[in-house]
Amino acid sequence: MSLSIGIVGLPNVGKSTLFNALTKKSVLVANYPFATIDPSVGVVAVPEPRLWKLSEFSHSAKTVPAAVEFVDIAGLVKGASEGQGLGNKFLANIRETDAIAEVVRIFEDADIIHVNNKIDPVKDIEVINLELILADTETVTKRLGNLGKEVKAGKKEARIEAGVLERVKVALEAGKLASTVTPDEYEAPMLKQMQLLTSKKILYVLNKKSGGVNLDETKDARWEALMAFMKEHGATWVAVDAGFEHDLKDMNDAEKKEMREGMGAKDDGIDDLIRSSYKMLDLMTYFTTGEDETRGWTIQQGWTAPMAGTAIHGDFKDKFVRAEVIEWDKLLAAGSYAAAREQGLLRTEGKEYIVKDGDVIEFKI
Repeated sequence: MSLSIGIVGLPNVGKSTLFNALTKKSVLVANYPFATIDPSVGVVAVPEPRLWKLSEFSHSAKTVPAAVEFVDIAGLVKGASEGQGLGNKFLANIRETDAIAEVVRIFEDADIIHVNNKIDPVKDIEVINLELILADTETVTKRLGNLGKEVKAGKKEARIEAGVLERVKVALEAGKLASTVTPDEYEAPMLKQMQLLTSKKILYVLNKKSGGVNLDETKDARWEALMAFMKEHGATWVAVDAGFEHDLKDMNDAEKKEMREGMGAKDDGIDDLIRSSYKMLDLMTYFTTGEDETRGWTIQQGWTAPMAGTAIHGDFKDKFVRAEVIEWDKLLAAGSYAAAREQGLLRTEGKEYIVKDGDVIEFKI
């Protein structure tokens, strides 16, 4: 399945620097039918050590990781919902993505001017989210107007859609995101079709700067307010030093490790960002492996085997007969497929099987 995450933020928060660091982890787009050649889109590999172990196990000629598209979206300014700056383009580009990575600056640096002339992460979030809320309010109001005649005519589907949109409108007018409204099973498809900006899940990327004054280190009132915001909204966030990651992008693994240790950076912030995006969207990976290729496939948590097969080809759902399944670590421990079969570790599963993260699957169609 194709997945795209739009990187948004105010000017001078490190949005493009982050995108440039991400694109160093780009993969060969020819392996992904959903990929584009747009320079503002980076197809980025999902960090997955299990994939490479399986590839080594199978002596695969080709190794293809699961991937996520990150889209560098034009910088937002106050008034974007009214077309200020590149507002219309900004909003249209977000609408096409599956989720939002909202870059928020948490470092002080007199040489990098903040658009509001002060560092206040919660205020920055409020500015961005308000523009998204205003845009959604316009979309919902317009749709409700168009539904008016159908509602008066007593059409059931129109009444259901109008009902959920009225609840969304109340939330938006109260300054809340559309995602705070929980639709029922009938309303959900209607709401999804609206492609509301604030229905999308948001990952807040807190951008810091090595050697600078970072709020997560000083833990002043602004940091406390930011953490309170995250807790209140049940938000997902990750701290990244975009500039540092950008500086490392052309180094080999050994050089990166040395630099990280020297700067006291314990992990790859970019990998944390990708993993957090994956987790936020309830995604997981299963594998196919053999001499020709080992590949990671992205699916939603809870998918059955026939649905999981559609990640490989749409026909797999209808043509599915059965699947041979084994956990990745059990396959490696067995030493071969033949040994795994002899030990009873290789299972035959039917249409009701719920695929688990790390499964190695061979589909029979």
